[in-house]
Amino acid sequence: MSNKIIVGIVGYGNLGRGTIEAIKLCPDMELVAIFTRRAPETLSINEPNVEVLPISSAEEYKDKIDVMILCGGSATDLPEQGPYFARMFNTIDSYDTHAKIPGYFDAVDQMAKESGKTSIISVGWDPGLFSLNRLMAEAILPNGETYTFWGKGLSQGHSDAIRRVEGVAGGVQYTVPIDEAILKVKSGVNPELSTGEKHRRVCYVVAQEGYDKAKIEHDIKTMPNYFADYETEVNFITAEELKENHSKLPHGGFVIRSGKTGNDNNQIIEYFLNLESNPEFTASVLVAYARAAYRLNKEGQAGAKTVFDVAPGYLSPKSAEDLRRDLL
Repeated sequence: MSNKIIVGIVGYGNLGRGTIEAIKLCPDMELVAIFTRRAPETLSINEPNVEVLPISSAEEYKDKIDVMILCGGSATDLPEQGPYFARMFNTIDSYDTHAKIPGYFDAVDQMAKESGKTSIISVGWDPGLFSLNRLMAEAILPNGETYTFWGKGLSQGHSDAIRRVEGVAGGVQYTVPIDEAILKVKSGVNPELSTGEKHRRVCYVVAQEGYDKAKIEHDIKTMPNYFADYETEVNFITAEELKENHSKLPHGGFVIRSGKTGNDNNQIIEYFLNLESNPEFTASVLVAYARAAYRLNKEGQAGAKTVFDVAPGYLSPKSAEDLRRDLL
């Protein structure tokens, strides 16, 4: 018990539930509390020795929890919770609004430095593991281009947009990379590709009774910022088919760097993820980085960090000697 990293979770959505399962796979960690905005008694959590508490009580645990994993969303939760919890805990989060990361980093960094805590932000796979691979590939092949493809995967934001269309009872949207674009990139010609040339959208929609399916399809395909600039396919299905075939949250993608070295030789670096559960995989990344935050803080490295600042050895439960022997 005393040798374990004591962990708390803020939020009990898909990511929070995935984090619970990921911690169970780590013998060096122990989950002691889940903090929620909901009434704690309404959550059915079958986890012995884990308390379910209101977020307002978190401050009472600042000397009892080594790392707090923040599982809220990037739109409204994390901009408030990130700096707030960095005042009291070492933290990990998956803030993924790419354009706003610099400002978010600064806000968390100020609070973490004042409190002497370590906060690793924007952890996951994009941003996160994909970011690392983009950095490494660009450093290794400075003369080249980097391409990121997402999917095939269920996009929660685009699925929400479908469900807001009049006449839609339910629906999901998958982002699908276009094979021809991937082949062009892998050929080494370094093509210029718009986002619409790299991906297409495939929608599965349950129409409300009495609504015109042709109009629903038109409203989806012409929706600005979501579908208008893409090749979009709309398939109408039953509610039963939606539940049976589209309840999981798969995702994945590629980072590809295509470049040339000294004697005009083409070189390709590729990193690929194929995920049956996006939130469970993201949670697993968060938990590995929680171990790193704990270790960095023990060394006195306070403030905000990103995946660019964390040496890989900090993620592993193995010692440096074991890593050199087993993995190097």
